Amino acid sequence: MTENRVVVTGYGVTSPIGNTPEEFWNSLKTGKIGIGPITKFDTTDFSVYNAGEIQDFPFDKYFVRKDKNRMDMYSLYAIYAALEAVEMAQLETDNLDHDRVGVIVSSGIGGLQELEDQITRMNDRGPKRVQPMFIPKALSNMAAGNIAMRLNAQGVCKSITTACASANDAIGEAFREIKFGLQDVVICGGSESSITKIGIAGFQNLTALSQTEDPARSSIPFDKDRNGFVMGEGAGILILESLEHAQKRGATILAEVVGYGNTCDAYHMTTPTPDGSGAAKAMKLAMNEAGIDASQVGYVNAHGTSTQANEHSESQAIVAVLGKDVPVSSTKSFTGHLLGAAGGVEAIATIEAIRHQYVPMTAGTKGLSEDIEANVIYGQGVDAPIEYALSNTFGFGGHNAVTAFKRWED
Repeated sequence: MTENRVVVTGYGVTSPIGNTPEEFWNSLKTGKIGIGPITKFDTTDFSVYNAGEIQDFPFDKYFVRKDKNRMDMYSLYAIYAALEAVEMAQLETDNLDHDRVGVIVSSGIGGLQELEDQITRMNDRGPKRVQPMFIPKALSNMAAGNIAMRLNAQGVCKSITTACASANDAIGEAFREIKFGLQDVVICGGSESSITKIGIAGFQNLTALSQTEDPARSSIPFDKDRNGFVMGEGAGILILESLEHAQKRGATILAEVVGYGNTCDAYHMTTPTPDGSGAAKAMKLAMNEAGIDASQVGYVNAHGTSTQANEHSESQAIVAVLGKDVPVSSTKSFTGHLLGAAGGVEAIATIEAIRHQYVPMTAGTKGLSEDIEANVIYGQGVDAPIEYALSNTFGFGGHNAVTAFKRWED
């Protein structure tokens, strides 16, 4: 079987630190975090105060008012990022073979605000007052479906739900669809909009969220004082193409996808294996598919959620696979944790790091915990030669997904 090389030709993002790739990267470079007090609802009865909320979402660029009645915000975020990615890729969708254009866009939870609103409405006003569009707005596959309808993409279309590994799994599956010749183009990534009362309350009562009041010290991955993650929102969507397809249409190539690893800890509902063995296996699988060894990896965009158990095990995994020298950082320190969208947004951060040959710092982190042996970059980002980079995402249920990217050189 002939295998295709798979390249990235565009991406779009909406996030707490920017609604374009340029703004997003500039925030990572300059240390501008997007975490602040929650404004979406009254937090008086909550013990969690901060989140990574999107500021100035450019709704009017692609949407009209009635779209809010038809789609939850997570779908709107996804469509926005997808259309931005198409624009960046200069992809003329009308001229493509629609049967060979796919969409794999994931969400960890889907339309959580819609679920919250309509269940409250039913309890307050009765079942006949539930909105007719409740189910289509809430379903976690509808971001993918809505993107496909917007772009007339008639190839593979699905949403992979693996908690916080969802978007990385979407990118990995899109990579395989193209690698093995099933599709020419796949729009992939993830979207999430979970800064809601029920979302925050649920994670708060699980004791997973930081209760630190100072936004600058709320999301502090690998820090000795870390005490939980900060909820974020947004979408990160990539355009993947076969190299042949991209070159034939004269596309600008931004990076190459070269590997994908997926494993399960099979250990605990919310806690990773303490020794990081499941994550380590996923990293090795991605590297094996890429055909690279530890000496060739120049950067790891860590899952790095700012939780004790996750980062201890991830540090062990990184050291076991790559040693103690490879630069590591967590961009969740800027955005908070975007759950099922994390892998999409962090893939963009990883590719930008490769393109700029620069490792962004882990913002807010001031001193590493004694159990962290990985080479975590904090205080200031650093210039670094990056030929290959890994992007790690790990989710509740023991899901581990790792993608490997390569610098593109003509």
